[in-house]
Amino acid sequence: MAQDTTAATTAGPDGGDDRRRGEVDMLHGPLARKLVAFALPLAATSIVQQLFTMADGSVLGRFVGSEALAAVGATTPIVALYLDFLVGTSVGANVEVAMRIGRGDRDGIARSVRTAVTLSVAIGVILAVIGMAASRPLLRVTGAPGEVLDAASAYLATYCAGLPFVGVYNFGSAVLRSKGDSRTPLLVLAIACAANVALDLLLAVLLDLGVTGAALGTSLSNALAAGLTLRCLARQPGPFRLRLGGGVDGASLRVILRMGLPAGLQTAIFAVSNILIQWAINGFGPDAIAACAATWNYESFTYFMVSAFASAAVTFIGQNYTAGAYDRCRRVFWLCMAFGCGFAAALGILFASLSGVFLAAFTTSAGVLAFAIPRMWLVQALEFLPFLFEVPAGAMRGMGVSLLPTVITVVGSCLLRIVWVCTAFAARPTFLTLIAVYPISWVLTGAAMLAALAWVRRATLARQPRRA
Repeated sequence: MAQDTTAATTAGPDGGDDRRRGEVDMLHGPLARKLVAFALPLAATSIVQQLFTMADGSVLGRFVGSEALAAVGATTPIVALYLDFLVGTSVGANVEVAMRIGRGDRDGIARSVRTAVTLSVAIGVILAVIGMAASRPLLRVTGAPGEVLDAASAYLATYCAGLPFVGVYNFGSAVLRSKGDSRTPLLVLAIACAANVALDLLLAVLLDLGVTGAALGTSLSNALAAGLTLRCLARQPGPFRLRLGGGVDGASLRVILRMGLPAGLQTAIFAVSNILIQWAINGFGPDAIAACAATWNYESFTYFMVSAFASAAVTFIGQNYTAGAYDRCRRVFWLCMAFGCGFAAALGILFASLSGVFLAAFTTSAGVLAFAIPRMWLVQALEFLPFLFEVPAGAMRGMGVSLLPTVITVVGSCLLRIVWVCTAFAARPTFLTLIAVYPISWVLTGAAMLAALAWVRRATLARQPRRA
């Protein structure tokens, strides 16, 4: 059993061993148990990351008031835009390091690690400057109600100030995942999340700083996560250790950007489309905003099960594809499809079935629940459907194809939703009509992504020699 969750080696050109106990060997042995052992900590990490915002909403909703919860809710799709872009772009670091591992390129691994961390700081700073300057204009664009606009703007600007820390954590975690370690990022984030809850209570409630205090607590907690991640990278063995000096490696930078920017755009596209949906939701008033802010958390938890196995597909296929184990790549894909669908469906149905219990963590308002419970059944219960496109997109990125899945996502998750809002919702402007776009877009995007993967596989793997 230990052999399934502990890698023997990360063999480089000199045959060195740079793996630690608890890291997954992706190139050898049975796959099913290893995929679960790798992906579940990934899902838990994403859930804990979501708990940062969930903690803000829960503390504010329970101790400050529903308007404070609505203020955080109005920022949710914009925060997701920045966060999803950073998470998606970090996939480039994941793929680059995983492929270096598959080739046994120890010197290249060291250059890639240094480049990834440097790039994370640069991207984070750029997003922080943009985010702080554009907070209020973006909220106006999304139609945030006037009664929550000031509080929402203060929350968003303060949150954006911490985006460089978010970038460092996510890129550093991508490096650790590429070598089979999905547990350390989870532990780091769990510590930071506990700190966030304590800081929320201190700053937002005890010191009466409200939404600004909650956002400040989140930024400080993100700084803690970034610091712990850097400390962990500085103590890694062999080529995975982060060393100062040496500058950015041009070859590594090009691969990280080539693979990461399309992935970042793909994940950000969801946030862009959700900003459009948020604009329509805002038209139903503060109760609808608060309801969607509450249900968003549980929808995210379910989606994280899918995205975890999509990330597993990126890393496992990235290593095995580079090593020439093409049959093993196929097995990874189908196992990730089955696990992503199964785990997410079970969790989604659980949340929907116990809607009242889970929503009580945020609100007991009858007006809010009137919007929240229908969304739990129409969106939450079907949140497993993104497995149809997330896992195939992950498989293509592991094979070095990143732009195609991005284009499909732009069409399926952004343009389609714009058309829906302008046609179906305009003709029948009800809350249920609006949120029905989610499962519809998931199915259509999934069909296109599966067709694209079939084409990519025929064009690349069919011509290659096979090794089990």
